Formats: sequence, C-alpha cells, structure tokens
Amino acid sequence: MPKPGEYLSARQKNGVPLGADDIYRETWLWLKQRNCENLVNKRLIEAYAQAFARYIQCEEAISNYGLLGKHPTTGGVIASPFVQMSQQFQKSANLVWYEIYDIVKENCTEPVGDDLNDTMERLLRSRKG
Repeated sequence: MPKPGEYLSARQKNGVPLGADDIYRETWLWLKQRNCENLVNKRLIEAYAQAFARYIQCEEAISNYGLLGKHPTTGGVIASPFVQMSQQFQKSANLVWYEIYDIVKENCTEPVGDDLNDTMERLLRSRKG
C-alpha cells in the first residue's frame, strides 16, 4: 500500500488527528480486495479520504455546537456555518467516491458490493469517543 500523505493524519486545532489516513487505508484495502488498487491514483484516494474526514469533522462540530450560531456583528441567530461546510465536504467526498467507484466498476473482475458502507459506518462510530 502506498504510504498516505502526512497531511491526512495531521493534528487538528483540538489536538486530535484528522483521521483521514484511516479512511485512506480502508479505501485502499477495499480497492485491493477487488484487484483495482493499481488503477486508482493515490492522490484520488487521498482527496476522498480528506474530504470524508472533513465531513465527519463538520458533523462532530454540529453535534457539539448545534445547528444555530450567532451573527458576528448583529448578534442575531443564524444557521451554523458548519452545516454548509458539512454539505460541501459531503458533496466533494461523494464526487470523488463516484470517480473511484466508476474506475472499479469499469475495470474490476471481482464482485463490487457495498462493503465500504459498513466500513464507513464503523469509522463514524469509532470517532464518537
């Protein structure tokens, strides 16, 4: 497996690693199970891992701070900026995932299933602690 970029495991402002390196490894193993690990560029896997990790990070912020925020100048109630950021990271992750999945679907001789969904569920649940 190609070594994931250091930025995927960089410590965040709160001192916790981003965790995108775990998503990178899981995705690469999923590709390897389908004999497609050499068909997908490392940078594409890294882009997916980072976008998905940022999506998780935004969802955790929404859980911690709520869906509403305070306007910086008027003090009025506004929608939390984490909601829009979460949607953007999710959209980005999905677009990259579709690109990866398309490569696998077109070139893979192994069955292509939804095993990754279970892996992502496990990753999301492991971040709660």
